[in-house]
Amino acid sequence: MKKAQLIKVEDALEIILDSTEDFGVEHVNLEDSLGRVLKEPIRADRDLPPFNRVSMDGIAIRHSAFEDGNRKFRIEGIQAAGSPQLELNSSKGCLEVMTGAVLPNNTDVVVPYEMVSIDNGFATVEKEELAFMQNVHLKGLDRKENELLVEENRLISSAEIGVLATVGIPQVKVAKLPRTAIISTGDELVDVDETPLPHQIRMSNVHSLKALIEPFGIHPDLFHLTDDPVELKEKISELLSNYDVLMFSGAVSKGKFDYLPQILKDLKVKKLFHRVRQRPGKPFWFGKRDHVTVFAYPGNPVSTYVSCTYYFIPWLRKSLGLPPAEKKFAVLDSDFEFKPVLTYFLQVKLVNRMGSVYAIPEAGNGSGDLANLTLNDAFLKLDAERDEFKKGEILPYFAFRQLK
Repeated sequence: MKKAQLIKVEDALEIILDSTEDFGVEHVNLEDSLGRVLKEPIRADRDLPPFNRVSMDGIAIRHSAFEDGNRKFRIEGIQAAGSPQLELNSSKGCLEVMTGAVLPNNTDVVVPYEMVSIDNGFATVEKEELAFMQNVHLKGLDRKENELLVEENRLISSAEIGVLATVGIPQVKVAKLPRTAIISTGDELVDVDETPLPHQIRMSNVHSLKALIEPFGIHPDLFHLTDDPVELKEKISELLSNYDVLMFSGAVSKGKFDYLPQILKDLKVKKLFHRVRQRPGKPFWFGKRDHVTVFAYPGNPVSTYVSCTYYFIPWLRKSLGLPPAEKKFAVLDSDFEFKPVLTYFLQVKLVNRMGSVYAIPEAGNGSGDLANLTLNDAFLKLDAERDEFKKGEILPYFAFRQLK
């Protein structure tokens, strides 16, 4: 039997990124749009701010009256935020104004209460210099009517939520998310709430995968399939008909019960590659049937974690219209050796020292050492053509935790 060729990490990623899907668009309520990908340009429906806006509590006066030497002004009334614009009648008068209110007509400067003394209906300014339109947020200063505020293909954050609300968009046009199923396989796995027998373990990979993709708004369905080829084929056939993405954990290596590659072949899923020149995660399988994309990761937890982070998330970003994530680099904190001719994804802890990011290796005990991930922040990518990496080298990394 001909031995399967290992594909390079870079080639595997290129194949995956050439296999993206457009899932269409939909409208969601503003309150449900956080974390979704915007699919329409957002323009100002009027000037921002829409009027000369008072930016501090105080009094509004005419700058010319102050320049003429007047310091004591009779209070004519109060301009509250949200109230129709008042008008100052006399150059010797003033109007009390609240933050956010429209600047009263015939006024052009706001003097904060901290610089004013009020007594018996008069306000005395205790400052010798005032600038024209001081403490006034000018109409249209931020953006003009019809000016672009937010480009499409932007991940909606709390900042975009505020802008969408400001311009009156209760229903937001966003990228549709893929219907996603995450499937674990193996008779050794039991549910989280079960007490495993000595030969069993609780399933964890499906929950890690779910947590990795939920920040993008995807709420996947979770399944577990036993090592029964008949059941596997029947259930996978059903999943292929009902989902856009299938993410498997396990059953893709060379074991006697690793039925998944043959079953996918029988179900007409086209294999685009199987086995990548990397560690961990070498048995990774990737393929498509029509518009359904299948990511089949090895069962060891760190292998699954690496493959989802390095391959699936860039595929998802591109499918949704997001630009590639910014490339990041860190300084290797100590010498490290790795002998096989494989790309190695080294677990590292990241620290910030004087503005530079340093990567401290915490390799752990192999791809089954799930607990070691809790000690680390990222994977450092070590090139396959080398086996020695020296302290001080600058190398690429991709994080799965925020740098503190």
